[in-house]
Amino acid sequence: MTKDKTAIVGLVIVVAFLGWSTVQGILEMLFGTSGLAVALLPHNPFNYNLVIGLHAPDRTYLLGTNANGEDILSRMLYAMPRDAFISLAVVLSAILFGGLLGIIAGYRGKYTDEVIMRFTDAFLSLPALILVLALSVLFNETLDGVILALIIVWWPIYARFFRAQTLKIKNMDYVQASKLNNVSFLKFFFSYLFVNSIDPVIAYAALDFGNVILTYSTLAFLGIGLEPPIPELGSMAANGVGTLPTGWWYAVFPGLAILIIVIGFVLVGDRMQDIISNRINY
Repeated sequence: MTKDKTAIVGLVIVVAFLGWSTVQGILEMLFGTSGLAVALLPHNPFNYNLVIGLHAPDRTYLLGTNANGEDILSRMLYAMPRDAFISLAVVLSAILFGGLLGIIAGYRGKYTDEVIMRFTDAFLSLPALILVLALSVLFNETLDGVILALIIVWWPIYARFFRAQTLKIKNMDYVQASKLNNVSFLKFFFSYLFVNSIDPVIAYAALDFGNVILTYSTLAFLGIGLEPPIPELGSMAANGVGTLPTGWWYAVFPGLAILIIVIGFVLVGDRMQDIISNRINY
C-alpha cells in the first residue's frame, strides 16, 4: 500500500477521521455537551449568537458560521464521532449476523440454503435507502431507530460473501479433519469457517464504512435521526441549502467533509481488495 499514493491519501483521511472521532467521542461520552466535551474544538459548537450569523470564513471562523452564529468547523468536528460509531456498529453487526446466516446456508446446503438465500434475496430486491427510510420512520425517526434500521438492512451482502466462501472451504482437508477430531461446534464455526472466510469480507467492509456514512448522512439530510441542537453533517448540509448562494459555506463544507470521508474509505478499501485478491504484489 505504501507504493500507492492514492491509497496513502485514503489511509491518511481514514486514520485522521477515526482518530479524531475516537478522542472526541470519548470526551462527548464522558462530559456530554459541557466545557470539557468541547475543549479541543476551535469554538463552542453550541454558542448561539445571531450577531455573527452567516459570518463568512475568516481567521477567527475558518469555515464560517451558520445562520445561528455557531462555528461550522466546530460543529462538524463535534458531529464526526457519531458517523464513525454508526458506521462501525452497522458494519460489525452486518458481518456477524450476515456471517452467521451465510455460513449456515453454505455449510448446511439444500433446504436450509434455499430458505436463507431466498430471505436474503427479498432484502436485496429492495433499494437499501428506501428500506432504511421506511424502517426509520417506523422506529419514530430517532437516532437509535436509524441505527437499528441500518443494521436490519445491511447484512444480506455479507451473508452472500460468507456463503460463497463457505462453499469453497467446507470440503477442504483441514475442515474435514476438524470434524473427525471432534472439535467443539463454536470452535469449528468460528476458527475453521468464519475466520477462513473473512479475508474478502474485510476488504469490502472497508469500502462499506463509507457507504454507511453516506446513507446515514442522506437520512440526516432528510431530517431523520438526531434532533437539534446536536449537529450532524447531513443535516448541516440540508440546513445550509436555504442560504445558497450567499451563505454557500454553510452547505458546502459539511457536504465536502462527507465526500472526503467516503472517498478515503473507498481508496483504502479498493487497495485492500487488490492486495487480498493478489492482483498486485509488493
